[in-house]
Amino acid sequence: MWSPHSLPSSAVRKWREKNALGSSSNWQVEVGEPTMRTVGSLDCELIKESSSNPVFMRKDTKNSFQWRIRNLPYPKDVYSVSVEKDQRCCVIHTTNKKYYKKFSIPDLDRFQLPLDCTALSFTHANNTLIISYQKPPEILAAEEELQKELKKIKAANDGDGECKTQ
Repeated sequence: MWSPHSLPSSAVRKWREKNALGSSSNWQVEVGEPTMRTVGSLDCELIKESSSNPVFMRKDTKNSFQWRIRNLPYPKDVYSVSVEKDQRCCVIHTTNKKYYKKFSIPDLDRFQLPLDCTALSFTHANNTLIISYQKPPEILAAEEELQKELKKIKAANDGDGECKTQ
């Protein structure tokens, strides 16, 4: 049985849209870590970003949305995490002005729910800043409904049959 919370830590949710001319755009990663480019591609051979740069990614838990920013070596009291309700985003910045990031919560935008500053919390451990936003009851109910729908769906073919061609 599939569950978004029983997925391995490498689970990814990403979106891709078509532009005005009909070609597909690049993948937009919403949850999980984006895949690394292959070694043979030309753009990676010439220039590579530093491995000590901060890496921002989203990893959700059952009851909260969670973002992790790796490679942030400063102590917890240097960070400030806040909500900007007028811009519908969360803001992270440091008092030493070494890191600044704005990010939105697409799940709340889809349900048109307001941001709540009391639902936001953060912690810092092992050079990783972990930001958590407690999921509102509306989203928890929608996810539960989705789980019920997924339980109703049965696989069309449970075997590892070969793909039939015409």
